[in-house]
This record gives sequence, C-alpha cells and structure tokens, in this order.
Amino acid sequence: MKSIEIIGFKRANLDSAELTQIREEGSVPCVVYGPGIKEQIHFHSPAILFKDLIYTADVHMVDLNIEGTKCKAILREAQFHPVSEVLLHADFLAFSDKKAIKMDIPVKITGSSPGIQKGGKLELKSRTLSVKGLAHDLPDVIEVGIGHLDLGKSVKVSEVKAEGFEILTNPNVSIATIGIPRALRGKKADADA
Repeated sequence: MKSIEIIGFKRANLDSAELTQIREEGSVPCVVYGPGIKEQIHFHSPAILFKDLIYTADVHMVDLNIEGTKCKAILREAQFHPVSEVLLHADFLAFSDKKAIKMDIPVKITGSSPGIQKGGKLELKSRTLSVKGLAHDLPDVIEVGIGHLDLGKSVKVSEVKAEGFEILTNPNVSIATIGIPRALRGKKADADA
C-alpha cells in the first residue's frame, strides 16, 4: 500500500481563535490517537500536503512526523466546509504493524462482461469494501472480475478472494450488476420463454 508523509507542528491551544488563525495561514488542524500514543497529539499541517491523500480514490498509509515524533497512521475522518469544501480538520488513527486495522478499500472492476457486450450497463453498487488485516497485507485496491456476468447478473462480496486479510462487508452485498436497459427487457423475456 502506498504511503504519504505528513509533517506536523504541535499546537497547545485548542480554542476556536487559534483554529481560525491556523486555517488562515493555510494549515489544517489535526489530531492523532491510537496504539503507541499515550495521549492524543493535536497538531497542524500545511494543507498542500493533503492533496494526494484526500482528493483521490486511492487509499494511503500516512507517515506522520510531528516535530520529530513519528508514527504510522491512516486518515480516519476529514471534515470539510459545507460551502467552500475546504478541508477544516483531519483525524488520524495510529496503528502498529503487529495489530490488525480496519479500512475501506476501493473496488476496481476488471474483465469484459458478456452482458455489457449485449447492451447491458455496468452498475457499481459498492465502491469500497470494509476489510481488516495487518497494514502490510492490505491491498491498494480489491479487484473484482466481471468477465462471467451476463445481463441481469451480479457479483457479490462472497465471490471475492481475500488473501492475508478479512473482508468485513456482508457477503450477500452486491458489488456490481449488469443492468438490463429498457430496450432489451422485452427481448430478454422473449428469449427466456
């Protein structure tokens, strides 16, 4: 899994005036907590460092360096301004290489479906799957093959192979379906008869 470095600077005051000033200076207020961290560390980091972490479908591990205190973490939550969509706050969860973590990993559709070749439309029902495993075992994406899907058929979570990690998403959830367009619905019924 890819890793991004975020450099941070500790902040002592947690009042709203300091938060406003930090944001005006182009930084994002943050907090990190989790295993290996005795108590939460409140810090701020330049907003530009979040570009490759936030504005992408990819999942990244984060190497935090807060004034020399280093830890590995994942972005747990990001808060945005409701109008301007500027990043307002970021929560990081520190983790240990020896303890399993839970993450949402993006789905990547692979293969060519016979149903699509017949005029069907790919309907992506789940863009991510919730997984649990050691950080070094988690994939960047979970590939889901649709080469066997005909019109009206779906691929479910139970069909996905997980090596080295556990999929937590309900096995009965559909990941992708090949929808039948209206123009073909009558023809499919005639063919089935």
